[in-house]
Amino acid sequence: MYARIIVAVDLEHPAQARALLARATGLLDGGGEIRLVHVLENVPGYIAAELPDDLAERRRAEAAVELRAMIDPALELRIVHDLRRGAPAKQILRAAEDSNADLVMIASHKPGLGDYFIGSTASRVIRHAQCSVLVER
Repeated sequence: MYARIIVAVDLEHPAQARALLARATGLLDGGGEIRLVHVLENVPGYIAAELPDDLAERRRAEAAVELRAMIDPALELRIVHDLRRGAPAKQILRAAEDSNADLVMIASHKPGLGDYFIGSTASRVIRHAQCSVLVER
């Protein structure tokens, strides 16, 4: 059905990420690619000044290990991981453009009052994506 799928992964919710990945494998065309995308948000400067200098690099290395662990080598599919830094919605959209994706898959939580005022990552991706978006709850 789809040749290039972006699966937006929040490593704070690994069960949701694995469920999305499992669903993506069923939607992928033969010879297609799944790209697991995780975005590390930038830490504001006033907070970063109080953190150890190597913390950002250690977190990036840990996230890469966690993403690789999600990929089952027994699956005979092309699954790659893509670790980005910045605003999650913007980086997920950029990953979709960079890879010419035809589907973005993202998990969403039940909207709360905070989402009413600032909006969720999933809603931003839905509004601005140039391809189909599948939202998993």
